[in-house]
Amino acid sequence: MAENALYTVGRSIIPKRFRPDLRTHLLKAGYPEVPYSLFGIVFFANTAIAYMLYIGFFYKRLQEYASIQFGFLTFVTFATMMFLLLFSSFVVMYFVWNIQIYNRTKQLELLLPDYLTLVSTNLKGGMSFENALWSAIKPEFGILANEVGLVSKRVMTGNDVTDALTEFSMKYDSPILRRNIQLLTSEVESGGKVVDTIDHIIHDMKKIQTLKKEMASSTITYMIFIGMLVIVICPVLFALSMQLFTIINGFLGTIDTSISGSVSSINIGNAGGVDAGDFRVFSICAIAIISIFSSIIISTIERGTMRGGLKYIPMFLVTALTIYFIASAVLSVTFGAIRFT
Repeated sequence: MAENALYTVGRSIIPKRFRPDLRTHLLKAGYPEVPYSLFGIVFFANTAIAYMLYIGFFYKRLQEYASIQFGFLTFVTFATMMFLLLFSSFVVMYFVWNIQIYNRTKQLELLLPDYLTLVSTNLKGGMSFENALWSAIKPEFGILANEVGLVSKRVMTGNDVTDALTEFSMKYDSPILRRNIQLLTSEVESGGKVVDTIDHIIHDMKKIQTLKKEMASSTITYMIFIGMLVIVICPVLFALSMQLFTIINGFLGTIDTSISGSVSSINIGNAGGVDAGDFRVFSICAIAIISIFSSIIISTIERGTMRGGLKYIPMFLVTALTIYFIASAVLSVTFGAIRFT
């Protein structure tokens, strides 16, 4: 009963015109069915969070208004919080799905040469093209075996094998997969030497994989440098700047303004309303932004695409902020003996 309720609620919050596209997108990520029950859980969890935020931060302030205004402002506040929470939740899930799609695509590209090697061996043994494809399906091929299994089911239901393979290649955003499947299907339709074409495809794909590994190994120094800069050096420098900011504020605050009236005008603790709390917030935001973009840069250097860097963002962000707080505590103790009284 509860699962049916979650499924119904989760399905109702997804507009009907978006459901086919959502299903197609989730199929790429490896979900055979749309997880509407998960959407229902997210909805109720966000409702509880919005309620707690409303009670904790807005309820007492809104009680000052008349009943009609109170009801209207309560509705607007709660609806706004629900929208922001749901939007944030779906953005996070979208990023997770994109990472899964990216990983599945790269795994398909990695497994395809070995699979085609078995197909080529079967063809050389006298099998037909369709039987060579089905006989090459092995459990160790994982995702690729599942996808080829779906292709075989489409062929058994009356679809042409070339159309089924083309549909499979268009399912993923992989130029390598699409180009090689197109070469293969074109050779099958023209009645040419399919075995020779497959052997050429295998040779080219393995050569490309070797070149990518060599490029990644040649840029490892740059990735290590960027990683150390973002995870260690940047947080420590911000923590040191925070301590220097506090010390200078304390020093200028103890200067007797009667000695020189101009000295008090340079007190950076009051100028422009900047204080230690504001600087700490700025440091945390700066470290977060630097960590996010650095993970994208590292992924671009390593793999040539920024989507692979999404999985590095939590690691970079948590590690950099942890080192920042640890460095702040250590430096606070180190500079704690410095007092200007």
